[in-house]
Amino acid sequence: MADSDLVVVHTFSSRPEAEMAKSALDAAGIQAMVMADDAGGTQPGFWEGRGVAVVVNAENEQAAREILDSDARPAVE
Repeated sequence: MADSDLVVVHTFSSRPEAEMAKSALDAAGIQAMVMADDAGGTQPGFWEGRGVAVVVNAENEQAAREILDSDARPAVE
């Protein structure tokens, strides 16, 4: 993935939320990355206030947004 081909599809307020979204995209066959400014993991809370972004290739933006915007709760029968 070249940096110029990446787009942010959603910004979350925590890394666990972003990781769950990445997992949903991975399960759908869409390669995604979590990006947070945490000084290479040495300052885990450094990203607070800026959020944690999930990025995908530009060609997968539409499909990724549809997945992340969908209601993922299971139906109650």
